[in-house]
Amino acid sequence: MRKTLRTWKGSLDRTSAGGVYAVLLVQSLLAGGTHIVAKMVVSDVDPFTLTLIRSLISAAALGLILLVRGKMPDIRREDYVLIFWLSFLAIPVNQFLFLFAMRYTIASNGALLYATTPIVVLLLSHIFLGEGITRRKIAGVVLGFLGVTIVIFERGVSASLDYFFGNVVMFIAVLAWGVYTVFGRRLIVAYGAIEATSVTLIVGTVLFLPIGLIPSLQFPYGQLTAANWVQILYLGVGTSVLSYLLWYYALGRIEAGKVALFANLQPLLTTVLAVIVLGQSVSAAFLIGGTIAIAGVVVAQFG
Repeated sequence: MRKTLRTWKGSLDRTSAGGVYAVLLVQSLLAGGTHIVAKMVVSDVDPFTLTLIRSLISAAALGLILLVRGKMPDIRREDYVLIFWLSFLAIPVNQFLFLFAMRYTIASNGALLYATTPIVVLLLSHIFLGEGITRRKIAGVVLGFLGVTIVIFERGVSASLDYFFGNVVMFIAVLAWGVYTVFGRRLIVAYGAIEATSVTLIVGTVLFLPIGLIPSLQFPYGQLTAANWVQILYLGVGTSVLSYLLWYYALGRIEAGKVALFANLQPLLTTVLAVIVLGQSVSAAFLIGGTIAIAGVVVAQFG
């Protein structure tokens, strides 16, 4: 198994990485807005209903993309189990627990916890994919996390018991995303970014149906505003379709650890969006922490 995983890694390393960083910057911007949008919409829609609507929208959009392309993935039997588990991690675990946790914690806590993604991916990719852990990668992770910590703690991260439950649930979602990132590379090599993303999210939606169907049928949709539907569409299309596709595209071209390190930019971009959308001010701590986090991303890319 380990030899096979090394073979996949070699195939990815030989792929051109042209434009991949620009793609990851766009993906980070989309993902950065997710914390703000999710925090706003979960106050009006329960996480069961929201996850199901979001996943149905993304599944329909991805299915349409496959139809337009006229290229349906021919899944090999040996990949069935992997697809099942990745799909389970993508929707019932990662997306649902993320939205569930946002009701019990604050956006800055969630952003900080997601900034630990590079550490999770770095360790898992080393153990299961054989990716090397260099001093520069470690330095990049440390710098990135330090920069994010400066920004988030300056914004007032709460470690009180009021948010403890939400933080624990959010970290489980982060672990699921890390595993999804590492083991999803096999599907990218075999089927391509669009096909791999489409299959896992469509199957994940089917897996979540038994969990979210009853609450969604009982939900009073008449109370939703136009703003609520825009927020839901952002989560369903902007995050679950565009962001996932860009993430998987990057995973097919550079190491998982380097891709995951861009998660350090998300809370910084979230803060920038909060300044624009919510009128929050830019502090010296934000400028210092942001510079350190970006430096960490750059250092790790050359590791």
